[in-house]
Amino acid sequence: MKILVTGATGYIGKRLIPLLINDDHNVVCAVRDKLRADKSYVEEDLIDIVEADFLKPETLNNIPKDIDVAFYLIHSMSNSSKDFESLEEKCAINFKNQIEKTNAKQVIYLSGITNEDNLSKHLQSRKNVEDLLESNGYGLTIFKAGIIVGSGSSSFEIIRDLVEKLPFMIAPKWLNTKTQPLAVRDVLTFLHRSVGRKELYNKSFDVFGPEVLTYKQMLLQFAKVRGLKRYILTVPVMTPKLSSYWLYFVTSTSYKLATTLVDSMGVQIIGKPSDINQLLNVKPKSYKEAVALAFEKIEQNSIISSWKDSMISSGRLRKNLHKYINVPTFGCFTDYKERQVHDTKKTLDKIWSIGGATGWYYGNFLWKIRGYIDKLFGGIGLRRGRTSPTDLDAGDALDFWRVIYADKAQQKLLLYAEMRLPGEAWLEFKIEDGLLKQTATFRPRGLWGRLYWYSVLPFHGFIFKGMIKNLAN
Repeated sequence: MKILVTGATGYIGKRLIPLLINDDHNVVCAVRDKLRADKSYVEEDLIDIVEADFLKPETLNNIPKDIDVAFYLIHSMSNSSKDFESLEEKCAINFKNQIEKTNAKQVIYLSGITNEDNLSKHLQSRKNVEDLLESNGYGLTIFKAGIIVGSGSSSFEIIRDLVEKLPFMIAPKWLNTKTQPLAVRDVLTFLHRSVGRKELYNKSFDVFGPEVLTYKQMLLQFAKVRGLKRYILTVPVMTPKLSSYWLYFVTSTSYKLATTLVDSMGVQIIGKPSDINQLLNVKPKSYKEAVALAFEKIEQNSIISSWKDSMISSGRLRKNLHKYINVPTFGCFTDYKERQVHDTKKTLDKIWSIGGATGWYYGNFLWKIRGYIDKLFGGIGLRRGRTSPTDLDAGDALDFWRVIYADKAQQKLLLYAEMRLPGEAWLEFKIEDGLLKQTATFRPRGLWGRLYWYSVLPFHGFIFKGMIKNLAN
């Protein structure tokens, strides 16, 4: 079959595509920016990449007409836009209108469990999308999941931060909210086994794990899997705003995502039973099993996708990556350094391992201070780290930077700053003719931007000098 996957660079999409390929399906990956598509996709005969932005109907003609099945995996957990619901509505309508022009017989949508009367605005928006996707032109299959547990998922990483950093927690009362966590492997099994199953057309299924747990129980069971003793005291006085700040300062999440999660975590997520497990022969794993399997992936350095690499982890980049590739020169300040490279391969490996647990090769405590300052002023700080310790691709998060271009063959890495700044900043590493060229570029915004540059200039002098020296040696 020929299958369209929207959200192909997202957390679920990146994990679903290999499963579809293993089933010998031809996969069309719809992405807003080809630079963010996985490099392995280009080399795979069964994959075609098309650029399509579902907020821009004029770009959707790139979607081929001869598709058989389409996955709708477009979600946003960011609440940065005041008209969030209307944007999701527009995406769904444009998707439906375009798919009805194709040969598609089935659309598969991953939504959220929405059985409560009072829903968060994001869960309500997903429920609205379900209605908007209904069509006489194709069969709609809806899977509604709750908390997804897997390496790199936002819920998993936030729980991990809380458990591993805090031996004792004074936590908000929503930790007593009940939910039914589901392993990401089970989510993927439901999705890819449903392809072409006519008995699932125009039907909706809640999919969930075998246990009903509170968030507090999830934290304590997570700690048990990790061999840690943790104590949690819940208090009724913590407001949603205070809860959001609590998550923001303790975990690697952004404040915008923290407020969204707090909004949703106050809603009980209990699924309605159905025969879907028997129909697709799925036996959902327990929460402890899901956590243990996630850590297997982490220990093997084989995390396929992470929420931290999605644009919602910062919200600073508003355009496609190629808009930032051409580093400006007019009206900019630059710090340029070059140094002879003794071993090109070794230097490239160092560059591709920069940040995260490896650090920045010089003055790491100063980089950490800059991260704390950024977090204090509402930025993302250094806590996102990086998904892989050795690999980088365009679109990846790298501490408080975003990878704009990464090509080892071309010996070039370009980063764009996502920390709070009175302007824009780029950091480029490039090897040419045996020379490592390191360029920091800052485009100031107004007087404050210029004052900022001159205030940090003394630190740049020795930090960037020490960094290029250690990279080149």
